[in-house]
Amino acid sequence: MDLINWNSILESLLFAAGDEGLSLKQLAEVLEIDTLIASEIIDELRKEYDRNDQRGIMIVQLAGTYQLATKKENAAYLKKLVDSPNTATLSQAALETLAIIAYKQPITRAEIEEIRGVKTERPLHTLMSKVLIKEVGRAEGTGRAYLYGTTKEFLDYFGLKSIEELPQLPEKVDDEFVQEEADLFFEKFQETINS
Repeated sequence: MDLINWNSILESLLFAAGDEGLSLKQLAEVLEIDTLIASEIIDELRKEYDRNDQRGIMIVQLAGTYQLATKKENAAYLKKLVDSPNTATLSQAALETLAIIAYKQPITRAEIEEIRGVKTERPLHTLMSKVLIKEVGRAEGTGRAYLYGTTKEFLDYFGLKSIEELPQLPEKVDDEFVQEEADLFFEKFQETINS
């Protein structure tokens, strides 16, 4: 495989890894190459980004992992995007977090993270900035964590008169069904990449 394809694969992997990033060892394992070669490929792609002023991203190394990051020169525009309460769509993470809050409210951030299995700071910030959730009190016990619940705007956004109008959750989720859905998703994802 030539270097351009390696760069393409590396870029896709770093994009998919997001904020978690990937260590040199992880990259070498996924690419099925030696860590020295993986390091050379990363360095080459980093140089390519650095040489091209027209690119808005770069590769950074933080806490032993490599990840894609935006260039400092674009910070003012990114701040406007983050601060904008009118950004149209919700990310998958925000939707998952919102669903958990809607069905389990009042709920703490730690409880949400336990259900999702990942951090929820950013999705909570997004949902609060869109006024779909709010702090509804404090939990009892040590630390008195904030409790989150949905807002009137949440009901308006989803066309509900009250929270009781939310669809009922299934009693039991079949693990085989979940696996089939995941396989179907990744199959379609792979088709999209290859087309």
